[in-house]
Amino acid sequence: MPITTVPARTLITVTGARIPVPDPDRLVHLQFRRFAGCPVCHLHLRSVVRRLDEIEAAGIREVVLFHSRADALLPYTADLPLDVVADPERRLYREFGVEHGLRSLLDPRGWRAIARAVRHEVRAIGDGRPAPPLRPDGGRLGLPADYLVAPDGRVLASKLGAHVDDRWSVDELLALVPEATRDRS
Repeated sequence: MPITTVPARTLITVTGARIPVPDPDRLVHLQFRRFAGCPVCHLHLRSVVRRLDEIEAAGIREVVLFHSRADALLPYTADLPLDVVADPERRLYREFGVEHGLRSLLDPRGWRAIARAVRHEVRAIGDGRPAPPLRPDGGRLGLPADYLVAPDGRVLASKLGAHVDDRWSVDELLALVPEATRDRS
């Protein structure tokens, strides 16, 4: 069962920055993604980056977790203007109830995203981006999850993914903000 309150903590990004979660001044969108170099995750994060100005204008800080080591993440995330956190032991994944399993790849609802992501990755590799690892940290069977956390630590909304691409779109995230704001007053 997903947690309902996030205890205060400081997370360290792959670049060494210290970030408070919850953030005392804004909402935090905690994104639990899969492994360093995950093509589906990378494609999703690019959609977030394209609309980051809108997300930040809505008072949301993006914090993205991967179940990979920081050194494995850096080649794939160095150009992302997001707070990326390594959790290779899956401590936060367990705390937040984020699972892994065969259904991440075998669920037909995720296949279109996998095909689209692989096509995108082939082009990106041709442009010099590193290829996804053959044996990623923590394996390929992770499931995504999203949490929207208020400054006081309350979880305002959450989604535990059922397959590789079962996560909030930017539009879905932004649609939660007015409701979340009402809940805080």
